[in-house]
Amino acid sequence: MTPDDAARVVFVSGPSGAGRSTAIHALEDLGYEAIDNLPLSLLPRLLDGPPPTRPLALGTDPRNRDYSAQALIGAVDRLVADPAVLADLVYLDCRADVLVRRFSETRRRHPLAPEDRPLLGIELERDLLAPVRARAGILIDTSEMTPHELRAEMQRWFAPSGQKLALSVESFSYKRGLPTGADLVFDCRFLRNPHWDPALRPLDGRNAAVADHIAGDDRFAPFLAQVTQLLETLLPAYGEEGKAHLTVAFGCTGGQHRSVAMTEKLAAHLACAGWQVSKRHREIERRAVARAP
Repeated sequence: MTPDDAARVVFVSGPSGAGRSTAIHALEDLGYEAIDNLPLSLLPRLLDGPPPTRPLALGTDPRNRDYSAQALIGAVDRLVADPAVLADLVYLDCRADVLVRRFSETRRRHPLAPEDRPLLGIELERDLLAPVRARAGILIDTSEMTPHELRAEMQRWFAPSGQKLALSVESFSYKRGLPTGADLVFDCRFLRNPHWDPALRPLDGRNAAVADHIAGDDRFAPFLAQVTQLLETLLPAYGEEGKAHLTVAFGCTGGQHRSVAMTEKLAAHLACAGWQVSKRHREIERRAVARAP
C-alpha cells in the first residue's frame, strides 16, 4: 500500500489555550473529518470500524475523565505500526506566560484549576502532557503565532499533496522577528524609506503615494524583476515536488511601507499569472487588533 492509499489520522494535542481548536478547524477546512474532545475510551470503536472515507483529525483533551497520556501514546503507536494507516501526533506547545495572558484576556478559567489561578492549572496540564509532547512527531510552538499563522502552519503540514501549490505572500517587521514558517525571505530595507517623509509616514505600502515613492528608487524595479524571475523558476519545481503551500515574506524595519508595497506588487503579479495567492501584512494586522476595543 502506498502512502496515498493509506488512511490518514492526525491527533492534535497540547495545553488549553495553545490553539488546538484553531488547528482542528484548519484541518476540517482541508477536508478532514474533525472530532474534538474525543474520549479515549471511544477511540478503539472509532478506529476499528469501517475504514474512513476521509482523513481524520482527532483532538484530545486532558479534561476528559478517562484521559491518559499513555493511552493516547499507545493508540498512536498502534496506528503507526499499521501499514494501512498514516498517523501523526501534533503537539501545540506554548510558553506558560503566554497562556496566562491568553486566559486573562479571555477571562476564562483554566479547566484543571477552575477555582484557582490559571498558572496552577497550566502547570498541572503541562506535567500531565509531558509524555505526549515527548512522543509527538510534529511540535508547533504557538507562543508568537496569531490564529492566522497557526492555520497557515497546519496547511503547510497537512494540505493534500495533489492540490495546486498555494502561495502566501506577506510583509513583516524585522524588529518583531521572522515570520514563522516562511520559506523564502527577502530584505527590503535597502529601498527608499517613506518613513522619513512626514506626509507618508502615517500611511502604509498599500497607499498609491507610498508605493510610487518606493518605486521611484532606481533599485526597486530590478529587485522586483529578479524576485519575480526567481519565483517563476522555483514555483513549478515546488509544485512538481508535491509541495502544497509556499510562503514568501518581505521584511523591512517597521513592516509598514517597503515590505507592504513589495508584497502587494508580487501578489498581484502572481495572481495575474494564474497562481493561487493569498497575502497578509503581519504588522498592520497586529496594529488593527491592538486598536480594537
